Amino acid sequence: MSLIKKSNFSNFPSMMEDFFKDDFFRFPSISNMQQSVTVASVNIKETEDRFELEVAAPGYSKEEFKLHLDQDLLTISAEQKEDKEVKEDKFRRREFYYSSFKRSFTLPESVAGENIQASYENGILHITLPKKEEAKVKPAKVIEIS
Repeated sequence: MSLIKKSNFSNFPSMMEDFFKDDFFRFPSISNMQQSVTVASVNIKETEDRFELEVAAPGYSKEEFKLHLDQDLLTISAEQKEDKEVKEDKFRRREFYYSSFKRSFTLPESVAGENIQASYENGILHITLPKKEEAKVKPAKVIEIS
């Protein structure tokens, strides 16, 4: 007979599993985090003389957007940062907020990059990509036979 009392550690792994299965300790998995990333929705419309992009980005100001054209790659990005601090008699609270997105599009050769225009209104960034003159659709023409 041993003087050391046999402890019941065989249940330890299942106790730990039960502890971390509790909803209070539920951590997002990598796949869940990727699904929760916000990406601005974009609508693209082509007309005879231009392409029109509408980027849904509510809550931003126009100063928070950056449009960058490098060769034929148009990059649209926005970034918000907020750092709020409240100090009262015996408590202090500091809150941080950060939000950003970035979308890139390879433009067709028909776009006149030097004439791109953008405006922001009611949470929608409107980008107009005019076509080069030679790329615009020309009306059908009847050719007379002599």
